[in-house]
Amino acid sequence: MSSTPPLSKATGYGVVVGLGFLFAFGMMLTTFVLRRYNNELQTSEAFSTAGRTVKSGLVSSAVVSSWTWAATLLQSSSVAYNYGVSGPFWYASGATVQVILFATLAIELKRKAPNAHTFLEAIRARYGPATHGVYIVFGLMTNILVTAMLLTGGSAVVTSLTGVPTAAACFLLPIGVVLYTIFGGIKATFLTDYVHTVMILIIIFLFAFTAYATSSVLGSPGVVYDKLVAAAERHPVVGNAQGSYLTMRSQEGVVFFVINLVGNFGTVFCDNGY
Repeated sequence: MSSTPPLSKATGYGVVVGLGFLFAFGMMLTTFVLRRYNNELQTSEAFSTAGRTVKSGLVSSAVVSSWTWAATLLQSSSVAYNYGVSGPFWYASGATVQVILFATLAIELKRKAPNAHTFLEAIRARYGPATHGVYIVFGLMTNILVTAMLLTGGSAVVTSLTGVPTAAACFLLPIGVVLYTIFGGIKATFLTDYVHTVMILIIIFLFAFTAYATSSVLGSPGVVYDKLVAAAERHPVVGNAQGSYLTMRSQEGVVFFVINLVGNFGTVFCDNGY
């Protein structure tokens, strides 16, 4: 198998740097327009809370964008390859419970501490400095690990597609994010999250229609089903009922679900972004 990337390094640098600066320019322009024509002042409070006026639509898109990270695209594909249809189902199931529970907690937190900026402020007020310090460490370590995973996962994809060195991609990817956040604050992140969510949905529809409607290799749900049945006969999945890729009775899939469920509680409840 050839290890030559399908795209050139120039394309990789152009996408990484170009898209980053495009988003940064768009958010800087939006901030300027809001300041000029809507008389919005970028105070420290507005920078960190967006004036507490963000509606449910932007919040929902921000949650989708924030929860769609490198593992969402890479690990879900991996477990689908290893465990069949149960893999992505258990992946998604193990990543939604925490958001539902945290949304309930966030509503109650909003009622009791409407002026809080972070969940750590509420913890300090309720449990004192010692517990506050412990959760600072938890939150800091969570964000370090998540940031490292996002950068390495994203750079690995860029490296595989274009041959851009992983280290270079790790340093270049955050530049655009830092720029538009500096100029627009948290409102800029909400707006870019909305754009990201739209792009994610477009890509999902493109992949779905290509696989199930227009592809010359697949092209219909029936062909996909037949090929998965044939694949199970050639390479049965260990731990799946009858070795099938189409069953939910997967021992390894359930084990992965438990690990995914427990691990994701930390990434949601200890990340102030949610």
